Amino acid sequence: MVVCVHLPRFELVVAAGGRSEIAQQTLAGRPLAIEPLAGAEQRVGEVSGAAEACGVARGMALGEALARCPELVLVPGNPVEVAQEWEALLCSLESIGAAVEPSGPGLAYFETDGLRSLHGTHAAAIAAARAALTRPARIGAGPTRFCALAAAMAVRSRRPLTLQGAEAGRWLATRPVALLGFREQTAALVAPLTRLGVRTLGELTKLGRAALADRFGEPGVLAHRLASGQDSPLCVRRPEEWLHESMDVGDASSGEALKRVLSVLVSRLLAQQQRKGRTLRAVTLTAQLLAGGGWQEQVVFRQALSDPERIWLALSVRLPLLPAPAATLGLSVERFGPPANEQSELLNSQRAQRATRNARLREAIAQTRAVAGRDAALRAVCVDQHSRVPERRVVLAPIAEL
Repeated sequence: MVVCVHLPRFELVVAAGGRSEIAQQTLAGRPLAIEPLAGAEQRVGEVSGAAEACGVARGMALGEALARCPELVLVPGNPVEVAQEWEALLCSLESIGAAVEPSGPGLAYFETDGLRSLHGTHAAAIAAARAALTRPARIGAGPTRFCALAAAMAVRSRRPLTLQGAEAGRWLATRPVALLGFREQTAALVAPLTRLGVRTLGELTKLGRAALADRFGEPGVLAHRLASGQDSPLCVRRPEEWLHESMDVGDASSGEALKRVLSVLVSRLLAQQQRKGRTLRAVTLTAQLLAGGGWQEQVVFRQALSDPERIWLALSVRLPLLPAPAATLGLSVERFGPPANEQSELLNSQRAQRATRNARLREAIAQTRAVAGRDAALRAVCVDQHSRVPERRVVLAPIAEL
C-alpha cells in the first residue's frame, strides 16, 4: 500500500512564518501569495485560499494577479528555509524506516509493505508516520501513488483516508481531473480537458485510451492509466550525508568582501571530518537576504573536486546572481564524488587508456544525473529490429556501472 503525505501550502506557510501567521492573516480576510524573486519571471508563487477565491492561481502573472485581487498581500519567498524544513520532515519519515519518494515541497510518498515487520499493520505504520511529523499533514493511502494522492487531497481532518481494492477504483472515478495537475507530465492537460467539459476522472476514462493518445500523445496515455488506477512504482530517494556551513556576513553583504566570506565557507566545508576525503560533485549556495526571504543556487561541477581554489572559482561567479544584499551565506553538499586519492597515473598502455576513458564516462554520467535526475542518462537497447512498430525496435535502459 502506498501512503501520500500532503502538507497544504507548505511553501507559503514557511515563508509567512508559520501556520499561526497564516491563520491570523486568513481570519483577517487577507489573501496571500508568494511574491516573485527579483530578476526572475514575474509570476506569483503559492497562494492562500482567500486568494484562490478571488481568482488568483499559482504561476499567474503578477500584473494579472493584482488586477484580479488588488488587496493581495505579497509574502517574500524563502526557498532556503523551505528546503531545510522539508529535508527535516523527510528525515522524520525515514526515521520510522520508510523509503520516501519526495515529489516537491509538501508532498511525499512511501510504501507500508516493508514497514509491517516494524509496526505490525498498515494503520500502525501510518500512525507512526503522523507521530514523526512535526507539522500537521493530510495523509491518504491507496494501492497506487495516484490513488493515495487523491485520498490525501480529499481528507479534511486528522483521520487518514485509506482506499483498498475495487473501492479505490470506484472512488477514484468520482474525483476531479484537477488531480492531474500534481503530476508534471499531465499538468498541461487540466486546462484543455476542463474546456472540453471533462470534469471527473471517470469521464476521462470513458473517452478511451486511443482518443486521448490521438489528442494529447504520451501525456494523454499516462492520464488514462492514472485515472484507471494504474501507476508506476515509487522511485525512492537514496539517503545521503548532508554537510552544511553558514556564516553571518555582517557588513560584507556584497562585492569582493562577500567573495572572501565564500572562500572561508569552502575551507570550512572541506575541513569537516564527515567528508572523509571525498570529492564534491554538487553543492548548493544559499543566502538569507537583508530585505527578507532567501535565495539558493545549485552548482554541479564538471568534475568532482576537492581543490578549494577551483571550487571557489566555480561558486564566485554565482554571487552576482543575488537579488539583494545578503545577511547570511551558506554552503551545503548535495552530492559527493569518489575519494580524491583514487586518481591513478596515466600510462601509455591500451589498458590504462581504456580505464581513463571509462573514468571520464562515469564522470559525465554522474554529472548528468546530478543535474537532471537518476533517469537522465539512458542507453538504447535493440530489442526487435525487424518490428513494424518503432517503439518495439529500441528501448531505453539505465546505464550500468562502467
